[in-house]
Amino acid sequence: MSLIAGEVARLSELLSYHAGSVVSRQLVKNASGGVTLFAFDRGEGLSEHTTPHDALVMVLDGQADVTVLGHTRTVSTGEAILLPGGHPHALHAPERFTMVLVMLRNA
Repeated sequence: MSLIAGEVARLSELLSYHAGSVVSRQLVKNASGGVTLFAFDRGEGLSEHTTPHDALVMVLDGQADVTVLGHTRTVSTGEAILLPGGHPHALHAPERFTMVLVMLRNA
């Protein structure tokens, strides 16, 4: 399900945690980028990888350990971190957390 223009969406109701899993739901995708909602169960994560585009991670609930530019940062509810394109990054869930990922394609 994508977001509907002009309609209010309660993000917490669009995705549920699943034991031992990472769950995602694409909300918006176009030529400029995309917005995806993720729910990570405790102990799950995304292994180190690189994307060509900048990405903004916004934690909605819980806490994530994000490694970028050689440093691991803890990002908590209400906080965000920029992942620059072309640089390796990884995420780990020391506890369950939800996040919004905004991918920004280079013009």
